Amino acid sequence: MNRSSLVRALLAFFVLAASTYVVLTAKPQLGLDLRGGTQIVLEAKDSPTVKADKNTTDKATQVLHRRIDALGVSEPNVTRQGENRIIVELPGVQDPREAAQVIGKTAQLTFHEVLDQVATKPAKPAAGELYLPSDTGQGFLRLAKPAMTGEMVSGAEGRLDPQQAAMGWFVEMNFKGDGGKTWAAITGKAACQPLNTPQRLIAIVLDNEIISAPQVDPNGGNQLCNVGIGGGTTTISGSFNEEQAKDLAALISGGALPVPVEVIDQRTVGPSLGQDAIQASALAAIIGLALTALFIVIVYRLVGLMAVLGLIGYAGMSYAALTVLGATLTLPGLAGFVLAIGMAVDANVLVFERAREDYIAGRTDGLRRSLRSGFRNALSAIADSNITTLLAAGLLFFLAAGPVRGFGVTLSIGVIASVLSALVVTRVLAEFVVSRGFVVRRPQLSGIAGHGRVRTWLEARRPSLMKHSRRWLLITAVAIIVSLAGVAVRGLNLGIEFTGGRLLEVSTAQRITPDQARAAVAEAGYPNAVVQASGADDITVRTGTISDDEAEKIRESISEIGGGTELVRNESIGPSLGEELRNKGLIALGIALLAQLIYLAARFRWTFGAGAVLALLQNVAVVVGVFAWTGKPVDGIFLAAILTIIGYTVNDSVVVFDRIRETRNARSTENLGPVIDTAIVNVLPRTINTGISTLFILSALLFLGGDSLADFALALLLGILVGTYSSNLTAAPLLLELERRYPAPPPRPKRPQVDRDAQPDRGAVV
Repeated sequence: MNRSSLVRALLAFFVLAASTYVVLTAKPQLGLDLRGGTQIVLEAKDSPTVKADKNTTDKATQVLHRRIDALGVSEPNVTRQGENRIIVELPGVQDPREAAQVIGKTAQLTFHEVLDQVATKPAKPAAGELYLPSDTGQGFLRLAKPAMTGEMVSGAEGRLDPQQAAMGWFVEMNFKGDGGKTWAAITGKAACQPLNTPQRLIAIVLDNEIISAPQVDPNGGNQLCNVGIGGGTTTISGSFNEEQAKDLAALISGGALPVPVEVIDQRTVGPSLGQDAIQASALAAIIGLALTALFIVIVYRLVGLMAVLGLIGYAGMSYAALTVLGATLTLPGLAGFVLAIGMAVDANVLVFERAREDYIAGRTDGLRRSLRSGFRNALSAIADSNITTLLAAGLLFFLAAGPVRGFGVTLSIGVIASVLSALVVTRVLAEFVVSRGFVVRRPQLSGIAGHGRVRTWLEARRPSLMKHSRRWLLITAVAIIVSLAGVAVRGLNLGIEFTGGRLLEVSTAQRITPDQARAAVAEAGYPNAVVQASGADDITVRTGTISDDEAEKIRESISEIGGGTELVRNESIGPSLGEELRNKGLIALGIALLAQLIYLAARFRWTFGAGAVLALLQNVAVVVGVFAWTGKPVDGIFLAAILTIIGYTVNDSVVVFDRIRETRNARSTENLGPVIDTAIVNVLPRTINTGISTLFILSALLFLGGDSLADFALALLLGILVGTYSSNLTAAPLLLELERRYPAPPPRPKRPQVDRDAQPDRGAVV
């Protein structure tokens, strides 16, 4: 074994050992869409005195941490995103109303002397006075200016008076600084007033709402007159139940937010959906991988078996990398994890097809040299194709939001792991197996000693595809026109991520039809809501922007006719955020196109780039057109699919162009048409084999991955089918037409590559 092979073997062993250790000892962090719970996105707003910037948002994040800890939520996560947004994740919380009310309050806590009680509020209150509805509902209390604020409160706790049963809960407050003295002063002044008069009350106000107006010492006469409640502590009572007392204590203990915050995005996922998603995705991954493995072994025999072992290594490396990096695994992330299997297969197929060519043509001496030559000659195409995919994944991470970013992260990790598994793990295993004596004596066992059926059929017929280049371009034009007509005639069914609004999905105990649910929702006061069936027994309701209470009203209306409901998901996105996400999506698409153009311009001549972009536009247009004609939703997951299709299409085009350039350099005196035909014949088996492998995985996701991933898998299936056509019969014909009008200069002669390992194949190498 030479030095480079030894280094690869040691690297493969180290990577696989480290990955195995991590897989056996660590667990990834699951997103809320997989474990159930509520995610709330808050946006800090400027107040009259404080600007919402990074510093004030960080302070608000700390306050929210304390509030949520006081609520007792298990393993909450509160993080700042950007300059003025806060993401709050509450695992296990299925009713977001209480959480949103508690964590979102500005919590400006003030304490006031009560001057009087009046029936109506005057048009122009006196300076410093405040009129608020009394907590008894009888008119307005006229309040003096604040005597003290929540800044003087050090903490609060909900407690139970055992002698007063369920409604005997109260809040005990502790003061700091001069808070105790101030409290004693205002309660001492109130205690001098007659019993059962407004002046005997102390109003406790939270965000301009009276939460309690207790009477000072109602049973003690005037004993506290001019003395007040001292000792640095006091209690707030008001017929609280346990939940009310603990919520109020959490607000007071957490302190005041430095700036107001507004809920702009809210997602709740039921625990059953998360568990079902994990099981469905795992089953899809197992079946898809099993079918892919079987296909690869049938087509490429022993080296295919080694590639399957490399794929298992890829899965371990990806899983370990996600865990070590602390990435949150989301449902779209699982899809990215499964999809990257196709990327790993592609690299192996590229290598094996090149190795077959060199062995059959007699350009190399033996199986091992052919395999090594295949890795060397395929390296350029592997690098180009994976870089274009990484560009799309990177754009998803930096420009997208929410779970779609998880797809970008997982896809990026998967691409890197797939390259490592193909170029290191699979190479070590494949070189080892083709060096065994029984394989050297029976080269057909290796899988690289003969072409497959597709290549044999193409070699026998040698189709002259480029004779009909304009016919292929006409088909492309018709496909694009029909697709764009769908957008013009039917429009796009934009999801609430792009329009804003509320999406509620529930599972009913008794099966009901969408018409029955639609009638119940209309009777509840929402006749314009879009009510549809989802899955086997679920009902989805889509409305404009409504409150949590209104969403609960809709759920109850369906529950009445369905014998009860279980929440599957509840999403609310503000219109401003929807517009922002829509704009970001368009920007991401534009930048993706520009990035691919720049990369292609750097790697190939501009005529190649133009062909690739037309193929890309055709692919995207057809997928968007199908979704427009069928009315399927266009949302963030669809955006992830489109950006992936962009990477996949350019990936395919790059492989074709790389072979065209190589063939043209070797046959520079021939016309370009036959050169392109030869290149397509050479790479088409790779395209078909990779496409079939990926179709196995996506078909498993489509039929087994659940409703959440079905449209995603459908978009990618369409993208791969159309991409197989467009990379060969759209990009190449346009390249030919452009080169006829703008011919390139003669290619530079290519320097011959020399295999540094001069050892011939002589059986086993140890």
